This record gives sequence, C-alpha cells and structure tokens, in this order.
Amino acid sequence: MTKPSAPNRNRLLGLLLRYGPVAAVLALATWLRLDGVGFGLPALNDPDEPLFMMLAYSMLDRGSFDPQWFGHPGTITLYSLALVMVGVAGFGLMSGRFASIADFGAAVHLDPGIVFLPARLFIVANGVACVWLVYLIGKRLWGERAGLAAALVLAVNAVHISWSQVIRTDVQASLFMLACVLQSIAIMRDGRLRHYVLAGILAGLACATKWPAAVIALSPLGAALWRVVKLGDDRRLVLVVAGVPVLTLFAVSPYLLLSYDIVLRDLSGEARPIHPGATGGGVLDNLGWYLSTPLGTSFGAIGLFLAALGAFVVLLRDRGWLWAVMPGFAAFLLVISTQHLIWERWLVPVLPFLALGLGWVAGPAVDMLVRERRKLAEFLAFGALAALCLPMLQASLARAEERRHDTRQMASNWVKTHVPPGSTILVEHAAIDLIQGPWKVIFPLGKSGCVDAGAMLKGQISADQVEDSRQGSPVVDFAHVDPARLGTCKADVAIFSHLGVYRADRARFPAEYARYAGAVGQGRICHEISSMVGKSGGPEIVIVGFPTARNAGLSCPA
Repeated sequence: MTKPSAPNRNRLLGLLLRYGPVAAVLALATWLRLDGVGFGLPALNDPDEPLFMMLAYSMLDRGSFDPQWFGHPGTITLYSLALVMVGVAGFGLMSGRFASIADFGAAVHLDPGIVFLPARLFIVANGVACVWLVYLIGKRLWGERAGLAAALVLAVNAVHISWSQVIRTDVQASLFMLACVLQSIAIMRDGRLRHYVLAGILAGLACATKWPAAVIALSPLGAALWRVVKLGDDRRLVLVVAGVPVLTLFAVSPYLLLSYDIVLRDLSGEARPIHPGATGGGVLDNLGWYLSTPLGTSFGAIGLFLAALGAFVVLLRDRGWLWAVMPGFAAFLLVISTQHLIWERWLVPVLPFLALGLGWVAGPAVDMLVRERRKLAEFLAFGALAALCLPMLQASLARAEERRHDTRQMASNWVKTHVPPGSTILVEHAAIDLIQGPWKVIFPLGKSGCVDAGAMLKGQISADQVEDSRQGSPVVDFAHVDPARLGTCKADVAIFSHLGVYRADRARFPAEYARYAGAVGQGRICHEISSMVGKSGGPEIVIVGFPTARNAGLSCPA
C-alpha cells in the first residue's frame, strides 16, 4: 500500500486541525441528542406530540396544505412533519415493508413509532444544526475559539438536548432565529441586499413556526439601522428588512389570512392565564424561575453567571453583538417573561444566546487577561470550559437516564403484571403500550367524555374532533371531562398521571383536585410511582382500583 506523500499528509493534517474540533463537537451534540430519542415508544409521553402528528397526517389525508390549526402557528413544523411521513411511507413502499398506502396507515395506527421516531430524528437534526449555527456566529464575531466554546456549551446543555428529542416547534424556530442572526451580522459587515432579504425571509419562517420568534426581526432591523446612521446607507433597506418577514409569513402560510377565524380561535386558546404546574407570576417572578430552575440546573451557577456576564459585558465592547444579535434574543426573553405561564421549552431560543456569552468569555475575555500569550490563553480557556461543561454533561446524561425510565412506562409494567385481562383501564397519557394488550383502554376527552383509546389510535377520531372536544381546555385529563359525561369514565382501574400537579396547586384548582379526590375515595390506591432525580423521570402516578367484579383478585392495600 502506497504511503501518502508529505504534501498530502500535511494537507490531511491541516484539514484535521481545521475541521476536527468542530466535527467533534457536532458528533458529541448528535450522540447526546440521539441517546434515548425513542423514549416511551410506542407510548407517547409528551402530550403535544400526538397533536402535531395528527395535524400533519390530517393534511396528507385531506390532500390539503391547510393545517386547520395555528396555535403556534407551527406551519413550517407541520409541513416538515408531513414530508417526513411521506418519506417514511415512500421508503416503506419501495422496500416492500408496506404493500400499499392503506397498509402503511394500518401499520402506523398499530405502532405510531414508525413515524414518530423519524419525526423525532428530524427535530434532532434541527438541534444539531443549532449547534453548528452557534459555532458560525461565535466564529464570525470573535474567532474560532469563541465559536467552538459556544457550540460545545450548547451541545451539552441538558435543556436543549431534551427538547431536541420532542416533536414540537421550539427547536426549529430557534434554528431559523440563529440563521437570521447570522445574516444580521452579514448586514453589518457587508450590507449586501441579499443579506437583508435572507434575514427577512428567515425571520418570517421563524414566526411561521412559533409566534414569539417574530421578535428576531429586531436583530437585522438593528443592523440595518446601524448602517443607515453610521454609514449613511439607503434607508429603503430598512423597509426591506421590515417588510420581507411579513411577506414571507403570509407566503408560506396563506391560511393565516384565509382561515383567520381559526387563527383567532387558536390564539385565544393558547392565551391561557393559568395552567396546572405551569402558572407564572409577574415578570420578575417568571424571570427568576427561568434563571433558577431550567437555566440554573443546566448551566450551573458559575456557568450561568459567566454566560450572563459575557452576554452583557460584551455589549460595551462589540457593536456587532449590540446591534445584530442582542435585540432579538433580549426581546424574546422579555416576551416569555411577561407571559402568564412558565415553560422550560420556551427558553430553547435563549440558550444559544447564553452559550455565545460563554463563548466570548472563552475567547476575547481570556485573550484580554493574558495578552500576547496565546498558548496560555488557549490552555486557560480549555481548562475553564472543561470545568464548566463536565457538570453540564453530567446533568444531560442524568436527564437521558430519567427519560429512559419514565413513571408512565413503570405504570404500564405494573398493569401488565397485576391487572386481569378484560379490565377497563382509564389513562391520562397516550398509553399505546397498553392498547395492544388484553384490556379496554379509555381516555378522557373533554365534552366527549372518556373515549375508546383504540378507536382514537385507528383514526376514528380526528384532530378536529379532539380540538372540538377540548373546548379550549389547557389540558386533556380526567379533571376536564364534561360532568354530564363522567359516566363514560367508569373503569376497573385508573392510572392518574395529572393528580399530582393538581394536589400541589389545589388552591388554584380546587374543583379539579376535588374531582380526583372523589374518584380516589370511590376506590383504593393500588400503587404509587414517583420520579427520582437522575434515575427516573415523569409525573407522579397514582393507580386506583375500583370495586368491580373484575378486580376481585387485584391486590390493593386497604
């Protein structure tokens, strides 16, 4: 075998040194996001995943581009999910796994993981792309080391990893926001027309994915205004960057205008003042929760302090950050902090911003501390990053372990061992792993009462029917079943996965908690399952057995 020549070896070494570090970071990001990506399947632990997939499937079934739902608005995500389904069906047909489209539909109804897992992998790809874009932004602002540091921090962030495995709009919206910021930096540095247009298109796509992401348009707008004021550029370019997002939004989602009545309905449904387990307070209370809980646990106290320090100190030193990056992200943080509710997932677009703050600390800040001593600066930056990222990585691995051992799957395993065949089981989560068993599984669905979960799985209940049955309720659970339809919820066994949040917030939800307390009082608690930090995740589970003939042999403590 011929050995490579010296020039070729040098070229390979150069490529390895140039692209090896970022490739390693992206490989790490990919591995962490693939680890446990099939969590729960065939059961569906996230309550919103089925909604997004049902809406995407409904578009294909109707042969229409109209999602008929605009709560997020989620248009780009729904179109993407529809394409994933088409790809899975096409591959299955060509490989012979499915004989026909009808055969594909029947297989999906029996095992939703056939399409849910590829859809999650698509979200994973979006999450890894976010890491790549953070690297590019950091590199263009402050150099290679800053870009690598920022990318590494985002790669190992537990919150970003978790939501990169769930079929939702947050990660994809963040992708468009980061790409928009990249064009904002290009506006400041080059000011070419294409950068204005691309920034506007990306801002429009971000808004079409998630409403609050529209504020990222403030970043290219800030960059454009800076060029007008400082460099005397044509003021009409400001109109370009302000108008293109609007045109893009309605170009990719014309049904926002054509179905404006549905838009108003869905927006009113999303604007809820309270939600069990997620009701916020004032702006400062909400901001304090975001800082102390999801950010504090995923970055660590020191990491969060340095990230915030870097993000805000750099305002005084870098006009690119001040005008082209900060406006959109700061506005987004302000928007989510002013809402009535608090959700960890809403922070996803803010995480890259803080990661970039740490990137600045590892890059220009270290260089300023040890001037003209590059090797020492790189050594200090590497050591500090390792000290910060190792605890973050540990937190991410702990979360992955929790996802693999969820209380809802533990409940299913208990049922398989203890509940007699032929029993009727009431569940509050998508326990598809039980539907194929020898039981009848019923699910609470608002004004429709408790419906046959097997019928839902076979597509006999559409996404429109689900939304209609919810009647604007923030959640679908036993507490929100129409009182007139409670008779349809009679069961031998109930697996309550929402009781815990109502018990913890019973002062705000007294009627809802009272309904659970009444149901528990009619039977006996057979088993309780709680999560353990670092070992298992999921909600508190209370399994109640009711005095029926089938439960004669069911073991429940007196």
